Amino acid sequence: MKSCKIFSKCLTICLLLLSGVVFAQVPDQATSPDALIKMVVTDVMTSVKADPEIQKGNIPKIVDLVEKKIVPYTDMRRTTEMAMGPNWKKATPEQQAQLTLEFKNLLIRTYSGALSQLRDQTVQFKAFRAAADDKEVVVKTVVLGRGDPVPLDYRLEKTDKGWKVYDMNIMGVWLVEAYRNQFTNQISQNGVEGLVKFLQDRNKQLATAKPAN
Repeated sequence: MKSCKIFSKCLTICLLLLSGVVFAQVPDQATSPDALIKMVVTDVMTSVKADPEIQKGNIPKIVDLVEKKIVPYTDMRRTTEMAMGPNWKKATPEQQAQLTLEFKNLLIRTYSGALSQLRDQTVQFKAFRAAADDKEVVVKTVVLGRGDPVPLDYRLEKTDKGWKVYDMNIMGVWLVEAYRNQFTNQISQNGVEGLVKFLQDRNKQLATAKPAN
């Protein structure tokens, strides 16, 4: 539960970045990883601020926004594989596809309320350093608002479709690490199929839950 609260805050902060930047172009394969983070989050910010229903916590609209404007720039298969660790190889291709879908839906629904909490936080991007031939990079930022500054980093990989985010770090804890123990415990008790069912059941619960006011 503690890890879920931490990453609920993480996603809130993630979506609060760069509120003053104008979204002027669409990310493509040539977009640098730091520019990708800036452009995608700014587009999300603009959309949220223009939609009163999202600000009220309308889950279907939030899910639709995330699917259209965030998911295309993530690699959920890589995220799921890392969260499962060695257990990933125990899953059949069909189970791997199921797990990726259910984990993606879990993350969207668990943290969807964060989008309705957008306020006036700002971000400072640390100097981005990477070699031209790097395949994996980390974009480091610090979020400023009420309270202490919050370090928030993004781990990206270079794919044939451009840079993709596959992990986030909030105050020293990576997203996939926060879920790995939970996934390992589920598999040790009930097998891979048990983890699939656990994620499906959790998503059903979140789908029928009333948004918090």
